[in-house]
Amino acid sequence: MESFALYSHPSTSFASSSRISLSRRSRSSFCRSPPSISPALTPPPIDGLRTCSSSPTLFFSSNARLSRPFLSPPSKPYNAHRPIQASSSSSSSDEKKQQSSASDSGSHGAKLVPFAISIAIGVIVRFFVPKPVEVSMQAWNLLAIFLSTIAGLVLSPLPVGAWAFLGLTTSIVTQTLSFSAAFGAFTNEVIWLIVISFFFARGFVKTGLGDRIATYFVKWLGKSTLGLSYGLTISEALIAPAMPSTTARAGGVFLPIIKSLSLSAGSKPGDPSAKKLGSYLVLSQFQCSSNSSALFLTAAAQNLLCLKLAEELGVRITNPWVSWFKAASLPAVVALLVTPYVLYKLFPPETKDTPDAPAMATKKLEQMGPVTKNECVMVGTMLLAVSLWVFG
Repeated sequence: MESFALYSHPSTSFASSSRISLSRRSRSSFCRSPPSISPALTPPPIDGLRTCSSSPTLFFSSNARLSRPFLSPPSKPYNAHRPIQASSSSSSSDEKKQQSSASDSGSHGAKLVPFAISIAIGVIVRFFVPKPVEVSMQAWNLLAIFLSTIAGLVLSPLPVGAWAFLGLTTSIVTQTLSFSAAFGAFTNEVIWLIVISFFFARGFVKTGLGDRIATYFVKWLGKSTLGLSYGLTISEALIAPAMPSTTARAGGVFLPIIKSLSLSAGSKPGDPSAKKLGSYLVLSQFQCSSNSSALFLTAAAQNLLCLKLAEELGVRITNPWVSWFKAASLPAVVALLVTPYVLYKLFPPETKDTPDAPAMATKKLEQMGPVTKNECVMVGTMLLAVSLWVFG
């Protein structure tokens, strides 16, 4: 038993000036309850009954089936597929409402109250707080701009990048800093390494390359909890040279994998069951990520900052990437090999064996399919970047 339902916007109405006039017989069919539909007399579905929010025109839907009595020809023949036009007044009001709602939802601008508070902090410090005699006017202006910038970063009247450039522009316009001094930090390779770390992190996550590498090691070494920890640790150390951010590696690649494995073993975060598997894997990954960051010069942005500070003290290192690796390889590699086992003894997980982990990894790899073109491009970019860092 089916019935015919006409779905439309609540504000849509049929005006007397409609382009199509329905016969008295058809109009009475609308007023009465929908007739029963006989399977033998049901015609094929009529394509296209839909309601478009941006247009008052109604079409017949492909899901609607009309009974043959309803489709009996009226006194004046008409095209059943011809759209029924609603009144112009209701259509114009609908369009205005939709345009206003679209403009409201798509409008983006500054948050006025946080914006005013952030600016007021800088103005108060600059003009109303007494300046110490020992502090120059340039330094005092820079302090006011700095405090206003920090307040904006906390209150977020604008996106972080826009607010930072606004503070930088203010320092140049007020002649607090020269253009070369204001943009001098952009020549610092530490800053660019941090920027590149975001690019590489996004590339690993978007292409799924980091997820694929970690899943392979789970498949090969994931039969036990200890082997699972070693698999995640080795895979994290492999992508560390081309992903100079511990946070990006942990949050973008390995935390989702650890969460999935833990939940499959019945280990939930914030629950006593976390001691089954999840707590140990998270703790092991956290400790080992510091070792992999110390192993390579480009595995963390703070490594290049240390190198920069050493250069300012007069310490010059030729071929810093190789020199760093030679000096850090012994303690870092030993720590990577020992840390999962030590934690396994000091903080033993309740689940010792994970026989389902390799099967889960295999199934996930099947769902991921073969290596994609984007992943190959990401591998090539990673190898090129590491090669330039090593030999450049």
